Amino acid sequence: MLSNNKGLFVTAMMLALVGGSAGAAQPQSAGAPASMASDTPVPLGASYAVGGVSYTPADPVSYDEVGYAGESTDGSQSGATANGEAFMPAAITAAHKTLPLPSYVEVTALDSGRTILVRVNDRGPMRGDQLIALSPGAASQLGVSGQAVIPVRVRRVNPPEQERAALRGQGRAAERLETPAALLRVLRTKLPAVSHAAATPARAVAATKPKPAPAATRPVAAPRPGADFDQAPPPPRIATQSAKPAPKPVQATAPAAPTRAGGYIVQVGAFSSQARAETVAKSIGARAEAGGGLWRVRLGPYPTQQAAQAGVRFAAAKGFENARIMANDAR
Repeated sequence: MLSNNKGLFVTAMMLALVGGSAGAAQPQSAGAPASMASDTPVPLGASYAVGGVSYTPADPVSYDEVGYAGESTDGSQSGATANGEAFMPAAITAAHKTLPLPSYVEVTALDSGRTILVRVNDRGPMRGDQLIALSPGAASQLGVSGQAVIPVRVRRVNPPEQERAALRGQGRAAERLETPAALLRVLRTKLPAVSHAAATPARAVAATKPKPAPAATRPVAAPRPGADFDQAPPPPRIATQSAKPAPKPVQATAPAAPTRAGGYIVQVGAFSSQARAETVAKSIGARAEAGGGLWRVRLGPYPTQQAAQAGVRFAAAKGFENARIMANDAR
């Protein structure tokens, strides 16, 4: 009888040890959720400088800005975001210079009116002409993948926990209602014109430099493609000053043709994707032209700026409020 009790005691001890070891193994699996995205804590971080410009993180109650966005994969180089989360290209996330990490914003594409909910979990973009940097997943949902210039509105929001959880889990929140056309027109007027303004003066300088060249030596202008546009103003002056036989044929062929064909065009937009540019051009009866590393959608040509205004109004009626008049020889 005693031996039987002893056997039962030993068996009970062995079961207790097995149960204890099994229980001790359970906390190891609890470490996995720690690597998941979390909305707490929300550190602001210290001020920092990029390219000589200082940025101070802040926690504004309301944030609503208009500017340009970029598509970034910088986080994949380090494998982590500024708040310590793993960088996931497919997640609907973004980088911002000063908003708390994380924050939630609604990003509206001003070209289409489409609006999506995005989780801000990184610092950037590290360039002054961009307001926010979208992950590849966010750019795809917004419909702007591959675009070099993305005009957007960024508005901080406080979404319900269900949508927060979806973005934390690398899912997507439902798209918002499209922004009304009237509001888009107002928002587009607030866009900075840095990107386009920087390119326009360069063309203007290039157009003015060749002007004295034809008076000095005409053979230099002949080999250069596009020089016939640049030299259009000088030949008429030479013809009035001296009745030389050589300048007259040049005046009749090169300068006169662009003037009669139309002195101005209306540029509807510029795209990095040829397919996107051709789709837009086809939808409004325009043409897509390559230049400067971009594909430009243009209407025209028109003989005068006043006539080109009709093209601007036509583009606006099609939803392209940023259409602008340019010289016909602008590249």
